[in-house]
Amino acid sequence: YPWRHTPETQLSEFNLTEIEAMLGSYTKVLFVRDPFQRLISTFMQGMGSSPSFSSFVQDVLDSGQHSASVAWKPLVSLCHPCLIQYDYVVMFGFLRQELGHLLQRAGLPVDSFLPEFTDTQVRWTYSWLSEQMFRELSLQQKKQLSHFYRWDLAAFPFSSSFLTD
Repeated sequence: YPWRHTPETQLSEFNLTEIEAMLGSYTKVLFVRDPFQRLISTFMQGMGSSPSFSSFVQDVLDSGQHSASVAWKPLVSLCHPCLIQYDYVVMFGFLRQELGHLLQRAGLPVDSFLPEFTDTQVRWTYSWLSEQMFRELSLQQKKQLSHFYRWDLAAFPFSSSFLTD
């Protein structure tokens, strides 16, 4: 459907037959990240106007899932993994090995495309930061966040997420 496909065209503008044909012709890759780490990253980038992480989380919870920003909206509602059969799901924190495998499967030279990743350092830093930020939250906020991201936690293997308990 190249005659209708432009960079501005939204998938929802096509009918179901066209959507199925297009999705069937692409290699679909989904990049996922622990929802709690997404919240921390959004807060650290200053995308919320709250003075503390706890008040930022409360703003997120108060916004609800339907009016949530794309920066912290649950992935399941953004990417529809139950409706779209993704060929690859790449987890943040394992980018080097997963992207290498993906490029190899695509027949591309692996080393010339991949930047240097410091996955081990990133995982350690986010682990420490997650601990600190999680301590700021009330028990009620922790429960509400787990509920807010319940479908992401069920759909993806975020086994070390602070929200899985």
